[in-house]
Amino acid sequence: VMARTYAYSADFDKEVENLFREAEFLGEGHNGIVYEVPGNKALKIFLEKKICKEEADILERVRKSKYFPKIYKRGDYYILREKVGGTRLDHYIEQYGLTEKLSYNLYKLLKEFEELRFTKLDIRCRDVYVEENERVMVIDPKQCYKRKVSYPRHLMKGLKGINVLNQFLFYVESFDEKTALEWEKKINQYYYKENSREII
Repeated sequence: VMARTYAYSADFDKEVENLFREAEFLGEGHNGIVYEVPGNKALKIFLEKKICKEEADILERVRKSKYFPKIYKRGDYYILREKVGGTRLDHYIEQYGLTEKLSYNLYKLLKEFEELRFTKLDIRCRDVYVEENERVMVIDPKQCYKRKVSYPRHLMKGLKGINVLNQFLFYVESFDEKTALEWEKKINQYYYKENSREII
């Protein structure tokens, strides 16, 4: 894959520069480009200093959480962090289906967001990776302390898109009925609003 690297300039120190010599391109998103480097690490280079700082600050704050990659080093335009393996959540479910265990792990992840005092209690399917034993990891924490979202709207929209939302809510109901009913009510209100907009 050819990456659009022309716009990136990073402020590497010697250690990171040496790692970068053996870097393998992993992917590119809206905010940056990610390389795998030796030592099971990932090097993410950002286009904007502000976005790099926001993501690095979140990773520092959630350092003790098992759901986020460890951060090893940061610069103005890069983050050196633990590499997250596995498969993107929606792709994983399409391949293997949604189990009770995976639903529980997603539920626990969302509950962890509350404990970490996130204001955004939501995540996109593409930012969650499923590793062995259906362990879930967040790859790109964004605006967790800035945006206000009181329930996992994007996550549920993603699950609805692959036809497993009802199954997910059914599993969540078995371990936390109150939360399941609350999420179901909020997502139904959201779709009701969306549909009435289309009708008008």
